[in-house]
Amino acid sequence: MIEIKNLVKHYGDKKAVNDISFTVKDNEILGFLGPNGAGKTTTMNIITGYLSSTSGTVKINGHDILEEPALAKKDIGYLPEQPPLYNDMTVEEYLKFICDLKQVPKKDRKEHIDTITDMVGISAVTGRLIGNLSKGYKQRVGLAQALVGDPPILILDEPTVGLDPNQIIGIRKLIKNLSKNHSIIVSSHILSEIQEIADRVVIINHGKVAAVDTIMDLSQRLSGTSKILMSFKGPAKDVASRLKMIPGIAEVSIRNAGDIGEVEFVLALKAGNEVRANAFFMMAKSGWPILEFRSLNPSLEEVFLSITAG
Repeated sequence: MIEIKNLVKHYGDKKAVNDISFTVKDNEILGFLGPNGAGKTTTMNIITGYLSSTSGTVKINGHDILEEPALAKKDIGYLPEQPPLYNDMTVEEYLKFICDLKQVPKKDRKEHIDTITDMVGISAVTGRLIGNLSKGYKQRVGLAQALVGDPPILILDEPTVGLDPNQIIGIRKLIKNLSKNHSIIVSSHILSEIQEIADRVVIINHGKVAAVDTIMDLSQRLSGTSKILMSFKGPAKDVASRLKMIPGIAEVSIRNAGDIGEVEFVLALKAGNEVRANAFFMMAKSGWPILEFRSLNPSLEEVFLSITAG
């Protein structure tokens, strides 16, 4: 678990980080977002111990990053935006070097490195010089070094930059799998990616926390209500009356009625209610097939733009 309290960082007269506080729970993926210059990288560098704060505290599993740096850093795997690679080393040499730094027992190193390289998809290039690798492979080597030592906390700054679409999907799946045993902070400008994987998001702006919540709750807060689009085949009047009987549905309105019996309804939900399962079983029991069922709430990108634009 990570606890950040009242974090402040000055660069001369400029306050890059201004009284930031938030926590990261065990086995949680936290999206860490903000426009360029908002203080994201500075905050992550303070969390990992690369920078000291002007004031405030960072605790990693109960260890203060300034007072107990060795114990705190032992629990962190960090992938900065520019991975700290040595181009004149092979991938295998580099990961062995990282094992030395993280004090991985020598008897476990081969199996440990093999597991990590297979996990991030670089097993085929372990004998090649890092300087001769593509940008995508270099990014994956950077992710591999963050995993050395199996730290319980991972901090990933733009982990998919430079990767092709297939590699991005692979890294996204890997991050989701890693969250079963790790707490993860992910910073990315690809907001659709954060929307796919994050349990919660922290949005900072001008060095301050602008929002902390789940994406769904931030979206509902922005729109004022939660809405679902449901497309189906069936008698619109009968379906509407049945849907209104489901607890949690505040309003049912027709958005579109097609010529071939397809109807689109917008379902406005009462705050904090989940109705999809009840609606599905009601429609199935009546023999009215659902063709589409999706949220109409603002996307994370819309939420982000609204918050950071003030």
